Amino acid sequence: MEFREAMNILEAILFASGDSVPKSRLCEVMEIDEELLSNVAQELGDHYDYEMRGIKLLELDNAYQLCSRADYSKYVRGVLETRKPNPLSQAALEVLAIVAYKQPVTKVYIEQVRGVDSTYTMHSLIEKELIVSCGKLDVPGKPTLYKTTEGFLRAFGISSLDDLPNVKEFAKDDPEQLAFNVLMPEDPQ
Repeated sequence: MEFREAMNILEAILFASGDSVPKSRLCEVMEIDEELLSNVAQELGDHYDYEMRGIKLLELDNAYQLCSRADYSKYVRGVLETRKPNPLSQAALEVLAIVAYKQPVTKVYIEQVRGVDSTYTMHSLIEKELIVSCGKLDVPGKPTLYKTTEGFLRAFGISSLDDLPNVKEFAKDDPEQLAFNVLMPEDPQ
């Protein structure tokens, strides 16, 4: 398959899908290896960025997705008549930080770190599809484990959890950010 044709096929698949498509599925359908897919996606994304097109290519862990460029969100919202989503509360940001940095985690662990009941906040984050249950911990009572989702990556504009800031470095540079030190205790799980 010619490189340009692969780029056009990738664009067509992602446009038609509307959601993220796993890299393995793209390789299978396009009959190319992951290295070529990565090069094709990089070229397509660079093309959108260079021309400041209305769409951009997102890489989300092991998937790709097309989305509208944030610079034009006001216009997209205007046409779709959707409201700007409510910003996340301080409690939601705290829970997300704990889950993102320590996942998979239990509700009990989150509440031990925060020192308050987090039931409502966790339900809210699940409804917003920012966290999801991902199994049970093998201890008495079998508590549910939680992790972040692709929606979390999308919402924070990162490709993978590896793109999160290093908490220890952040706290070292700004000692007043001691709240982040709470993420680094010994795991009570």
